[in-house]
Amino acid sequence: MRATLLTLALAIFAAFGAQAQTTALRELATGNDARGWEAVGRLDIDGKGFCTGALIAPDLVLTAAHCMFEDASSVAVDPNRISFLAGLRGGRPEATRNIRRAIIHPSYAHTGAATNDIVPFDVALLQLSQPIRTSRVVPFEVSTRTGRGTEIGVVSYAENRADAPSLQQICNVLGQQEGILIMDCDVTFGASGAPIFRTENGVPRLVSVVSAMAELDGEKVALGMDLAAPIAILRSELEKQQGRFNTPPTTARIIRPGERTDTGALFVRP
Repeated sequence: MRATLLTLALAIFAAFGAQAQTTALRELATGNDARGWEAVGRLDIDGKGFCTGALIAPDLVLTAAHCMFEDASSVAVDPNRISFLAGLRGGRPEATRNIRRAIIHPSYAHTGAATNDIVPFDVALLQLSQPIRTSRVVPFEVSTRTGRGTEIGVVSYAENRADAPSLQQICNVLGQQEGILIMDCDVTFGASGAPIFRTENGVPRLVSVVSAMAELDGEKVALGMDLAAPIAILRSELEKQQGRFNTPPTTARIIRPGERTDTGALFVRP
């Protein structure tokens, strides 16, 4: 199924790539640069690695489900060992919170691979230990208005640019099939869970998160999911499962400070 997905993506890219325009990544190095993007933050996994996430409510962060797992195994990372650093820039976050519980899409099955029966569900909702309530950090609204030809953007932390977010103002949805968005956004390791935005009436609204990356015919492609159905299911699961993730699963291996940072699920995919 992975081969089918990549073949489809290549066909779409060849047909649409000539029309699509993109902008380069730009580091949000100053307060002025980062204004309006403070709700994007880095998710630190107890000194081992990181993903990117974004606030969609004062106490809720949206990210990729595979960030919550160890490598290709089904062993979940203890959510209590994860911290969200909102608006981290130059080593200073606007706010820092621990994760209280993690709600993973019930249809997501972690294998360490990115296939067309996994990517549509590669999304998780994290509840913070305490809400972030400051006028400088405004959660993003979620939109489901997207499809082929949609102009989008992405804000991410990543390998070799972990201390400040970078913005790609313009990239594009090249194609969409069965809940998967294929995009020409510039992503790399650490950008898993990075929010994909569409600007509506001058306001950026979150339309997807980064699940995986691929190289097709020499061109980089990012994969994400259509959030229309997943976000509703995650919110419903959060209401039903209050307290379920308050204690670590008995099978979870706790990631300790000082462990190697060149292995693990966070750097298998972006």
